[in-house]
Amino acid sequence: MSGFAAASPAPRPNGPGRDRAGSGAKVLNIGQVLERLRADFADITLSKIRYLEAEGLVEPARTSANYRKYSADDVARLRYVLHAQRERFLPLRVIKEELASLDREETPVHRPGPRAVPPHPAPTGLDAILGVERVRMSRRELLAAVGLDEEELADLERHGLVAPIAGGGYYDSDALLVARTVALLAGHGVQARHLRAARTVADREAGLIEAATAPLRGQRGSDNAGRQAETADELAALLVRLHAALLRSRLAAGRSS
Repeated sequence: MSGFAAASPAPRPNGPGRDRAGSGAKVLNIGQVLERLRADFADITLSKIRYLEAEGLVEPARTSANYRKYSADDVARLRYVLHAQRERFLPLRVIKEELASLDREETPVHRPGPRAVPPHPAPTGLDAILGVERVRMSRRELLAAVGLDEEELADLERHGLVAPIAGGGYYDSDALLVARTVALLAGHGVQARHLRAARTVADREAGLIEAATAPLRGQRGSDNAGRQAETADELAALLVRLHAALLRSRLAAGRSS
């Protein structure tokens, strides 16, 4: 198989050769699986693992008490799914087809993700800081990528942290990054309602950038819009650096007091 398979081990097919939990091999509970995957997929959550099971991407065995028992092959399947989502932006339907091919001992045809944007120059400004790819995801795909349920995503939208692209019903890379970050914060007890201040600061800084770039709107030239966007991006990156430096300084002062 390709280098993709090397980065994301392909599960062995179903059938007599497959190492099912309970055959004597070491098995893992869902918490242990989470810890193993987290090293490569920082945003993985228990709810996402359960969601992938509900969608039929992995089928762990069960104990007599109905606890999940994950084999090495189950973990490999999860890695395959998560890698395909993150690197190729594939919907679960396509990933499931690829897994079915592997189960039949066939080599799946690796298709490029339908929403991946063609390669572009090295990122600058905010892209260089945030390190995000350009993506467009449906609501269902966003839920699966982050491991949220409908109620949790609705809570993010209610607090103004995440919103679909205007008029499109899709979510972009910023929505994905915000949702993933909020999910990680939730693991430390920080809930969406606690982050209203962050949204307010972002709105105020956006207003500051708009005011600073307003003079460019009146200038003539075919590339004026491009210069305005570039300047706005540069200012935004500077404000992010300023905010991070002030936050680090404040935390250091708190520790020394």
